[in-house]
Amino acid sequence: MRTVLGYLKPYRLRVACGVLIKFAAAVLELILPLLLAHVIDDLVPLGDMGPIWRTGGVMAAVAFGAIGCNITANRMAAWVSMEMTRTLRRDLYEQTVRLSCAQMDRFSVSSLVSRLTNDTYNVHQMVDKVQRGGIRAPMLVLGGLTLTFLLEPVLALVQLCVCTATFFTIYRVTRRGIPRYAASQAAVDTVVRIIRENASGVRVIKALGCQGRERRRFDEANAAARDRESAAGGVMAAANPTTDFLLNVGLILVVLVGALRVQEGRMASGQIVAFLSYFTLIQTATLGVSKTFLRISKGAASARRIEQVLRAPMDQPVIASEAASSAELGMQDVSFSYLGVEQDLSAASFAIRRGQTLGILGPTGSGKTTLVSLLLRLYDADEGTVWVGGADVRTRQRRELSGRFGVVFQNDTLLAGTVYENISFLRRLPREEVERAARTAQAWEFITGMPGGLDAAVELRGANLSGGQRQRLLVARALAGRPPVLVLDSADSALDYRTASALHAAVRREFPDITLVVISERIASLRRADHILVLEEGRITHQGSHEELMKHCPRYGRMARLQMGEEAV
Repeated sequence: MRTVLGYLKPYRLRVACGVLIKFAAAVLELILPLLLAHVIDDLVPLGDMGPIWRTGGVMAAVAFGAIGCNITANRMAAWVSMEMTRTLRRDLYEQTVRLSCAQMDRFSVSSLVSRLTNDTYNVHQMVDKVQRGGIRAPMLVLGGLTLTFLLEPVLALVQLCVCTATFFTIYRVTRRGIPRYAASQAAVDTVVRIIRENASGVRVIKALGCQGRERRRFDEANAAARDRESAAGGVMAAANPTTDFLLNVGLILVVLVGALRVQEGRMASGQIVAFLSYFTLIQTATLGVSKTFLRISKGAASARRIEQVLRAPMDQPVIASEAASSAELGMQDVSFSYLGVEQDLSAASFAIRRGQTLGILGPTGSGKTTLVSLLLRLYDADEGTVWVGGADVRTRQRRELSGRFGVVFQNDTLLAGTVYENISFLRRLPREEVERAARTAQAWEFITGMPGGLDAAVELRGANLSGGQRQRLLVARALAGRPPVLVLDSADSALDYRTASALHAAVRREFPDITLVVISERIASLRRADHILVLEEGRITHQGSHEELMKHCPRYGRMARLQMGEEAV
């Protein structure tokens, strides 16, 4: 993977052209003090206004030429930085999408959002500022010093000493500023995370009256971000006042030494004016360098954070294996841990054939969703083998594996758009397929009651729908692509028993060959499953049919009697 600055390579010709134009502008700016000295020392004593007007016209043309060159180069720099950042942000987004869930856990979603927005902006500003001032300013400094040494070496030494002190100050300030800006970006990640948590959980926060606590939590994170930004800004704030002080000291020294040289007859008065012009020009360029280094400080810290994502290795490679199984879905001695401290799933083994239904039951935190995540290869098992379609899940390409599953997760979300767009989900499915999926999911009745039917508006996260309506739309989305395997992770928790029963019956009727995985706390949703897993603390304690579990699993039998009553059981 190329570095962030490697994204400038496609635009190297335009950058080179901009550098040449900036060089021409710098040459024109450096000529002006020489022409001014010529007017004062050579033309004014003659008393002839003709040559003075002509030279003044040349100076005006040179000034306008410098302005035109700088405007042109700046427009080119702006275009290059925008296009480079657009490509960088696109690749960063694509890499973020390709990251495994384990990698996203390590980076954190809030940090990835910050890198996609704030960090790419800082890189954009760095590239733009370097092209505008980072090229022109050194040219003016080097060119000005060269000309002043040719005019008067003694005054040039004064100017060189001031420039050296200025650059040393900028170097020291920048060296201390870059680590502080990196820490500041990490603090911004925390602020973004808290904002995301509050935005997604606003209803719960208001329902429990936790606004004050969340406000304090945000204030603490915001204050930490402010303190780190203040620490970085406090270091960088020393640059401009110090360089201004050195500029003023240098001007005083140039005037004093120059006056002595004129008094001794070793230089003309026009040369002092030229030197003052050059000194102001050089110091202004030096200040531009300090501002450029400020942008580089932020941009370099952001570029390193972006490269961490771009260079993240693919930790879920496709392997070659001839091992096969007769199971459509299954596991063999699978163990897994999210953090590597304790097992979240231990020695899990089961197998179901195509067209069968797998039920999964267990308390919160028992490993139900973890088991499904391993089947989907959102994570890789630490030990054992996961079977999908009769093959090791690690031998299947990501696109092929995703095409085999239709999934409704426990905390799934809806997009801001129409009902059709939410069910089709960017797959451009025929409306007939969408309608069939909606009917099977028991959603068609309330969809037709909405203004516009399939074209009715759905707000972000389904805010204008009830919990049951959202779940039925999500089931319709999973069914619309006719997947071989359908996973329902607590997808009927907001449905009444009658609707949930009708949904499961319709799925079996309309999609008879589908392999169904149902995670639920409702025995009524699991009792007709061909194979049921009972999980506790990451272990499959019992497995079998409903009848077998009623006989051999006390917990399952107790839950069945509590939910369905003795007579129903």
